[in-house]
Amino acid sequence: MFTSFQQNRHMSSQRFPLLARSPRETLIDRELSWLAFNERVLELAEDEGVPLLERCRFLAIFASNLDDFFMIRVATLKRKLENGITQKNTAGYTPTELMAEISRKTEELIARQTKCFHERIMPELNSVGIEIIKWSDLNAEESAYVNQIFQEKIFPVLTPLAVDPSHPFPYISGLSLNLAVVVNQVDASEEDSKLFARVKVPSNLPRFVETSTNRTRRFIPLEQVIVANLEHLFPGMELHTHFAFRITRNADLEIEEEESEDLLASMEQELLRRKFGPAVRLEIDRDIEGELLNTLMEELGVKDHEVSRYQEPLDLTGLNRIADLDFPELKYPVFRNQVHKDLREAEPDSTEAFFDAIKRHEILLHHPYESFNSSVVRFLESAATDPHVLAIKQTLYRTSGDSPIVAALIEAAEAGKQVLAVIEIRARFDEQANVRWARKLEDAGVHVVYGLVGFKTHAKLSLVVREEFGAIRRYVHIGTGNYNPKTARMYEDFGLLSADAVLGDDINKLFNQLSGFAPQTSFSRLLVAPRTLRPGLIERIEREVTNHQAGKPAYIRIKLNSIMDEEFIEALYRASGAGVKIDLVVRGICALRAGIPGLSENITVRSVLGRFLEHSRIFHFAHGGNDELWIGSADLMHRNLDRRVEAMVNINQPDHKRMLIRALDHYLSDTSPAWIMREDGGWHHAVLGPDREPLTDFHAQVTDWYRLRE
Repeated sequence: MFTSFQQNRHMSSQRFPLLARSPRETLIDRELSWLAFNERVLELAEDEGVPLLERCRFLAIFASNLDDFFMIRVATLKRKLENGITQKNTAGYTPTELMAEISRKTEELIARQTKCFHERIMPELNSVGIEIIKWSDLNAEESAYVNQIFQEKIFPVLTPLAVDPSHPFPYISGLSLNLAVVVNQVDASEEDSKLFARVKVPSNLPRFVETSTNRTRRFIPLEQVIVANLEHLFPGMELHTHFAFRITRNADLEIEEEESEDLLASMEQELLRRKFGPAVRLEIDRDIEGELLNTLMEELGVKDHEVSRYQEPLDLTGLNRIADLDFPELKYPVFRNQVHKDLREAEPDSTEAFFDAIKRHEILLHHPYESFNSSVVRFLESAATDPHVLAIKQTLYRTSGDSPIVAALIEAAEAGKQVLAVIEIRARFDEQANVRWARKLEDAGVHVVYGLVGFKTHAKLSLVVREEFGAIRRYVHIGTGNYNPKTARMYEDFGLLSADAVLGDDINKLFNQLSGFAPQTSFSRLLVAPRTLRPGLIERIEREVTNHQAGKPAYIRIKLNSIMDEEFIEALYRASGAGVKIDLVVRGICALRAGIPGLSENITVRSVLGRFLEHSRIFHFAHGGNDELWIGSADLMHRNLDRRVEAMVNINQPDHKRMLIRALDHYLSDTSPAWIMREDGGWHHAVLGPDREPLTDFHAQVTDWYRLRE
């Protein structure tokens, strides 16, 4: 099993030459496509049709996304430059060319972000009685109140760190907001009088401080409160100048799994190393003094092109504090999901009734419109307490901090059931949480494994083994999203609850491969990466070409997060060239170019962003009129297809197929607002319908459909 996965990785990693055109004509660079995605997020913040506080949240999401981009993608590119790599990538860019293009584009986006916040968001907030003000705007009563807050809650947690021969330049943690302060010694000579200090703005305090208790909704940035009280931090010194700054560090982890005897311990050690990764970006107040900037750049090892200049305030991820204010009229309408119709009759306290509902009919779930807690969480909680359940097997990639999923696994283990948890401790930015869960589950007696060496386990799988009338029945859940009840309220995903014996056998085999030395096996309803998913999907694309040439119904419709695998892009180009109609719905990265004559004229690409994060993956093939549909965890990226364990499940119930087809119809309808890729690789935001009237919010349309369906 292990050997076959490694061999498959080697074979599938050999890239296929694209059609005979220049690289930039056929592919969009990954990093530039990602920046285009984040630009679409920024456009939501700029869109006056979006409720005001939601626009604040989108601006915070844009800033957070950009942080992640620098921590991982720019950090990786910087390492290539440092290693002297000059080879062009598949999109035709050398590392130097790409870094220059990234710098140009990020400067443009930062300028738009700044303009959006200061010239659009802030005036509109002011008009509804929400103000973000400067210290000089406070009245006497507010100044007294904020100063009291400083003395009671802020001052006790501040630690000024001086820099002099006996105090080296302090460690600056990644993404922390800081004040660079220059003070003068009153009695020293002019040459020796200037001293540098750093004050960290506490991240565990509110980013914006309310200026009174009378609900006037006036806020001041936390760093301005600190600046106004610097005399308390440096008594007897004369304040010369101060500026805010923030750094981003390389956060990519490097673990040699094959040389590690204890993957969990290696991950814990690597997480400590991440804190001290090299700086890849320095964010500063654009009015900073040149001498002070030079000091920061020298101490942090930052170059000119790695400096981003902002109009204060820095770090707009803190706008979530404003977006969370209790102004219902400035937010999306209150959303209430539903219990799936097939689960409503199952008595709340009856595990028997719940499993009977799944046994009667497979249940296709669509989150967040249909409740995750009343379906997936209940599935595992029922398994934990049901006396007839013998075993539970579960994959965990990301879950919530107070996860009822983990609690159910622990309860089951403590009740004497056999419990296996396949935990992916390398899930980016969730590594620390997953290490904690692994330790906690092991302490409770759960069998914890970390999947296959060299492969992340990204498949979303749950298996319950139950004894019924002297026989064994397997119940399963397989989905497109994580087992995380919190994100399940905001992420759009599909999932399947099933008691189908064939699917149960498939998932049981897959768990055995993940936990032991299972022999090479085949599956009936699953396509599994890295062995069968790539060839299985390529074969189906080629089948559509054959069917089209034979005059049979042929088309391809795919919804996913990202597509950048060259073999798949070439296969889709070839299908387009043969006349097959192809519609793609891609939320994030899209390296494919749509609508180019002679290459992709039969391909359209749409992107849907909004209230909910589109996360599901759906594959629809016409199959000569016998529609074939798959859902699962995989995007069309090298990492998903070659370096991860992924699973796609065939949806074979007619009503479920109709449901997925209807969902795709909705995504692709010209009455649904979306971004549409142009021939030049740019995006057009389609917000007007065929009648030139504004289109209704996409997720509001879907929410209404589910409500009216009942």
